[in-house]
Amino acid sequence: MSNQDTQRSLQNVLSAKQVVTDPVELITYEVDAGLDRGTPAAVALPQTPDDVVRLARWAAANNVPLIARGAGTGLSGGAVAERGGIIVSFARMNRLVELDARGRSAVVEPGIANLAFDDLAKKQGLYFPPDPASQRASTIGGNAGENAGGPHCFKYGVMVNYVTGLQIVLADGGTRRVGGRAYDYPEYDFAGLIVGSEGTLGIITSFDVRLVRNPPGVKTMMAVFDSVEQAGVAVSAVIAAGLVPATMEMMDRNITRIIEEYAHAGLPADADAVLIIEADGYPASLDTQIEEIADIIQANGGRDLRIAQSADERDRIWLARKSAAGAMTRLAPAYYLVDVTVPRSRLAETLAQVNQVFNRYGLRVGYVFHAGDGNLHPLILIPRPDDRELIETAVRAGRETVEIGVAKDGSITGEHGVGIEKREFMAMMYSGAELAAMWDVKQVFDPRGLMNPGKVFPTKMPEVARRLPTADRRLPGDIFAPATAEEAAQGLVELGKAKRPVYISRQSAVGGRSAAVVLSTSALCGIKKFAPEDLYVTVGAGTPLADVQQFLEREKKLAPLASPWAGATIGGIVASNLNAPLRMRYGSIRDLMMCATVVLADGRVIRAGRPVVKNVAGYDMPKVFVGSHGTLGLIADVTFKLTPLPRARRTLLAPVDDLARGLEWAGKCLPLALVASAIVLLKNSKFDFRNSKPVVSEVGPFEIPISNLQSPYVLAYSAEGIREDVAAELDQVKQVLRASGAPTPIEVDAPSGTDLWMALLGDSSAQALRVRVGVAPKDLSAYVKAQTAPLESGAFLADVASGLVYAVATSEDAARARAWVDALRKPALSAGGYAVVLNAPETLRGALDVWGYQPQTLELMRALKARWDPAGILNSGVFVA
Repeated sequence: MSNQDTQRSLQNVLSAKQVVTDPVELITYEVDAGLDRGTPAAVALPQTPDDVVRLARWAAANNVPLIARGAGTGLSGGAVAERGGIIVSFARMNRLVELDARGRSAVVEPGIANLAFDDLAKKQGLYFPPDPASQRASTIGGNAGENAGGPHCFKYGVMVNYVTGLQIVLADGGTRRVGGRAYDYPEYDFAGLIVGSEGTLGIITSFDVRLVRNPPGVKTMMAVFDSVEQAGVAVSAVIAAGLVPATMEMMDRNITRIIEEYAHAGLPADADAVLIIEADGYPASLDTQIEEIADIIQANGGRDLRIAQSADERDRIWLARKSAAGAMTRLAPAYYLVDVTVPRSRLAETLAQVNQVFNRYGLRVGYVFHAGDGNLHPLILIPRPDDRELIETAVRAGRETVEIGVAKDGSITGEHGVGIEKREFMAMMYSGAELAAMWDVKQVFDPRGLMNPGKVFPTKMPEVARRLPTADRRLPGDIFAPATAEEAAQGLVELGKAKRPVYISRQSAVGGRSAAVVLSTSALCGIKKFAPEDLYVTVGAGTPLADVQQFLEREKKLAPLASPWAGATIGGIVASNLNAPLRMRYGSIRDLMMCATVVLADGRVIRAGRPVVKNVAGYDMPKVFVGSHGTLGLIADVTFKLTPLPRARRTLLAPVDDLARGLEWAGKCLPLALVASAIVLLKNSKFDFRNSKPVVSEVGPFEIPISNLQSPYVLAYSAEGIREDVAAELDQVKQVLRASGAPTPIEVDAPSGTDLWMALLGDSSAQALRVRVGVAPKDLSAYVKAQTAPLESGAFLADVASGLVYAVATSEDAARARAWVDALRKPALSAGGYAVVLNAPETLRGALDVWGYQPQTLELMRALKARWDPAGILNSGVFVA
């Protein structure tokens, strides 16, 4: 179809005011903020999700590509119509659909600007942390396409960490709800794959995002160093001291001088490196944090410290950092911005090598760094943008920079994305098997290649050496315990050929599946790599969590994971995606997991992700294995982000006589949560709060002054972090409880809210039936009050911040158990949530519908499983797929 035919046909789908066809106007859409160009046949400006659906159906019928576009601030050509087609601009779908202050969440359309949304959230005392440099103009949709980060991602994470659900239009015009307002839906985490996919899997029409409390205080400091290496050592020393600043930004000598000549921000002309550190939290902790950071900085060679004493001074410091791009354009009409991420501890050595590259090519360059997360940005001046040879030289130098980063186990892009610019670099970072696994995802979502074609994947995909059965067909025995990923891969190929069902477990038997092979992870164990300076650990999947936590505690580090069950393994925790209440402080399992080695059932071994904070090279593959219950592949090892051990951990325990009042008090406490690690309301007959005995559990005993807790329920509010922050927050909670008429809480070191969760679910009673209910956090209180009868028939714990309810009952009667589960499930489903059975007595297995939930993406889940497990041997019947 010619461009003219396309334009005429498109105007039958959308109104004339929603279609741009004028050649002059189309010039605006030929580029984003990068170097690549492409002319679209037209630009569509949908105003509603239905417009997008009609557009996608039209495009599918006419075989026309669609390229989603936000504000055009991307730097990798991701929103450029290189192969023609229709650019779908979301400039008119820019509404804040809902801002839920009570549940700390929002629903937004893709065209709303990042900063505008964050400003609206802050008016409610909330904060949306992803803050790319382009946030004044860039949109939430564009941020999601690139999985944007920004200066604050070291502490707060990137875009994917805040998206809980989305509405997507597929290439055939079908719509799917992925995830939602509740947490931990029983489905593959396609939201984690779609965020960062650069519009290649579908077009997002709305986002469900979570928010956090806006920190009540912030303090900013700038320091000068005699070398970038010296500044890098200081950054590592700050982290080693157990401090987690909100951001740590670095600039080298060249960019410092360029910026000062442009912005007159007061930067020292003799500085070889400038470091900007910002701490946030309660005002009571800020002076202490900054003073300690200043001492560390000075002990590691920092000088001329400048601590902002006012908002104006803080703005002047940040003016310097944010003026980098503008300062470069003063010296040349264009520049080429490189984006590469390496482990934080290797930043200085990377810079030294990269400098040699630019010196060899005779290019003038300045550097800005997100020092906290190892993200390096060389800005190469382009004085003659029409000089093709100069452009090619800059790109060649950029490629060598990326090669250096990849050699250090880094990423080809930390935040700008792959797009057109870096698609040929993908084979530099990923093996043929890894790229093929990503291509499988693309084929499941967009088999005809209409969604943003030509992006992310190299033009020539590397060969994939398929693993074949051995000549003598040595089948693993009934218990298969491989010691390496390669051994597991060969065994799975043999078992797939023989159509032998396989169930993954650390144990040597799997109940009720006598004909199956048990793939035991017991030999895939141990600490594979511990990188304290980069705050990560790589662990074999069969390693018990308790062993990992004991090791890390000796090193004064924490992997913020918990399990109710003794002997729980790292692989099992990831595969089940069972998140403890402490997720509200540190993030969920999907947020903590940086990368993993996974063995697919067809014999491919892939390394999903890399051990860096920011990696937007291709699809975020680790996410899809979290909560997949072993149906997509065998997790061989996992790399987790670590955090310093908190300096203080305290919990308030308040007795509650009336359930409705307890929920009311918990709801009033939630807006205070800044360093809270749990807000839970517990009813448990095992913990008899009306006697004088200490509470005893598998994670206890907990010595509690029970005389103060003579009530059927207890509200627990846990906080951890900097001592002054913990004290300030708990003081605020006490004031709110007092004003609400609640009894005076007691303050203890233990149990924490997570301890109580572990004790409830870890009850070893063989007859216990355990259910997890998920609803939007804003709906939790109403749900619990409406389901009082079935909840009160046993024990339960409400995780207030996460919208999760854990209910435990005792029953051996199948009909009665089904009725109890249904009484919890049906209203949860009606509210857009779910209810799943976590454990059931042996006598009830097979009598209960464990999941009771059908994802809208079910056919996509099955299609992906078929590509990675073509023989269908892995964990059959274990999960909804």
